[in-house]
Amino acid sequence: MTVVFPRRLRGWRFVLFNIALGLGHMIVLFNAGSYIALMPHVAGDLGGVLPSLGTWAQTDFMIALALAFPIARWLSGRFGDYRLFAVAFVVYAAASYFCAVSESLRLFLPARIVLGFAGGITLPIGQALLLKEYPARLKSVGLGTWGLFTLAPFTIGFPIGGWLADEVGWRYLFYLNIPSALAIAGVTGSLLYGRGFQRRYIRFDFVGFILLALLLGGTQTILNQGNDFDWFDSAFLRGLLIVVLVALPCFVVWELAERHPALDIRLFTHRNFAVGVTCLVAGFLSIQGLLSLFIVQLQLLLGYSSLLAGILFLMMIFLAAPVIAVMHELVKGVDARVFACLNLLGLAFTLFWIGLFDDPASFDQIVWPMLLLGFFLGSFFTPLTAIALHGLSPAQVVRAAEEAALLRIAAGAIGITLQGVMLFRRSPFHQLHLADQFGGRRFPSLDLLPRLSSRLESLGFDPAMVQGKLFALIKQQSGILALNDAFLMGSYLFLGLAALVWLAHPTHRPLHPSRAEDLRETRAEELMEQP
Repeated sequence: MTVVFPRRLRGWRFVLFNIALGLGHMIVLFNAGSYIALMPHVAGDLGGVLPSLGTWAQTDFMIALALAFPIARWLSGRFGDYRLFAVAFVVYAAASYFCAVSESLRLFLPARIVLGFAGGITLPIGQALLLKEYPARLKSVGLGTWGLFTLAPFTIGFPIGGWLADEVGWRYLFYLNIPSALAIAGVTGSLLYGRGFQRRYIRFDFVGFILLALLLGGTQTILNQGNDFDWFDSAFLRGLLIVVLVALPCFVVWELAERHPALDIRLFTHRNFAVGVTCLVAGFLSIQGLLSLFIVQLQLLLGYSSLLAGILFLMMIFLAAPVIAVMHELVKGVDARVFACLNLLGLAFTLFWIGLFDDPASFDQIVWPMLLLGFFLGSFFTPLTAIALHGLSPAQVVRAAEEAALLRIAAGAIGITLQGVMLFRRSPFHQLHLADQFGGRRFPSLDLLPRLSSRLESLGFDPAMVQGKLFALIKQQSGILALNDAFLMGSYLFLGLAALVWLAHPTHRPLHPSRAEDLRETRAEELMEQP
């Protein structure tokens, strides 16, 4: 029989334990965010692959991160939380090494997938380990500490990732992971060595998990490779589409009959959960895709350095941080639908503002809407989470939070690819439109490009150089217009979501919820918000 040692850590051991868990949490999330700023550098260094191929390593990383959530719960029941946590970080260090030494996408991509899966296991397990060391009266302090560690990587991840890319090289992001991950595994294992655990023999839904992996992985692969391999003219993608279409009904039927499903789709029979998760998933799909697309195009299209692009994203923190700090308290006494609707309308306005961008040389035209975007991002998750969890039983709350996090992370990966597809489709459209309009085909009286070309050539410029510069100008402007289309589409999506939240039931909470209820909901909220 397993012996359980309930004695908590004290003194410097307790402080060191908090630092180790917090650092581990930051490292995983930092690798999720900062890599986005590195993508152009990675794509150029891995055999000169296209930037679209460089996004595969981010989207597949996020899919692996999401798939780790259901299996982490089962593995911790069989082997113990701290053992699983330490082993996951050892694997994380090994995967980071292979990412750092990769010379081609063939090695980098699978290493990045393993990195995501190992990191995804640590996220829910780390939170559980932290809370076990806090007494009941201080668990809210532990959750607050965890929330600070969650916020830090997304505030500094983009600029630090940009600095690494510009100054020392993108590979150092992964080289730095190795000693950090091994130190975290060593410290955690040493502090908790010999501590037993209550073994839980829960049957894991391997069939449901495999079907879920086929659905998410297959869908993501189709979206990843569609632009580059001409969609369903590719035999491989046609076959993969058939696999996804067959797996979907099989997954639904199997999960409805499974007692311990990998993804409990029965939760969607609760109206608030269905509405809240739909808004979270659709909204995060748009936000993650747009921000990932934007930071890459700032470098490729507008010539920003990785560091400058990261600094622009850092502007979001100035309003995001205070909003996040108070939003958990604000939604407790007011119907969360009000905050959710106002937030979604604010996001619609901000994305529409960014979608009007038309001056490549103007930094101010970008920085002010990005500052406002931070305010609405800071208030995006909490009211929708409150809607999704309202009305669920205590036994369902944490499980619902894990599933919402899984679906949201997977949606973020899909969003990155979908925005890339939109840019790929709309850029040629605008390029042809601009060429027709200013080249005299549509409006012969304008005929601006030939006239400008002749003027420059008369001043002594080489004709080939003039044509190249004019083509680059049209390409840049068409890219900006395509980027505007993506933001405007996101604006319209958030208008629809702002109306959708009113289909949920009101979420008025008891005036005096118990400490256990309050902690349970706070833990679930942070679990849903963390990656």
